[in-house]
Amino acid sequence: MNINDEIVLKKINRLIATDRLNKNQILQLVNLVSISKSINELEENMKWETFKSKY
Repeated sequence: MNINDEIVLKKINRLIATDRLNKNQILQLVNLVSISKSINELEENMKWETFKSKY
C-alpha cells in the first residue's frame, strides 16, 4: 500500500483512532504499510508484530 495515498491515510487514521494506538504502535503501523497489500493484511501484520514484541 502507498502511504501517500489519501484513502490509505484515512484507513490508517481510522485504525489509530479506533484501536487507540500509542506512539510505538503508530510507528510500527507506518512501517508495516509499505509491505502490506491491503488493510486486512496490515491489521494482521500489526497483530503479529504486537505478538512478537511481547516475547
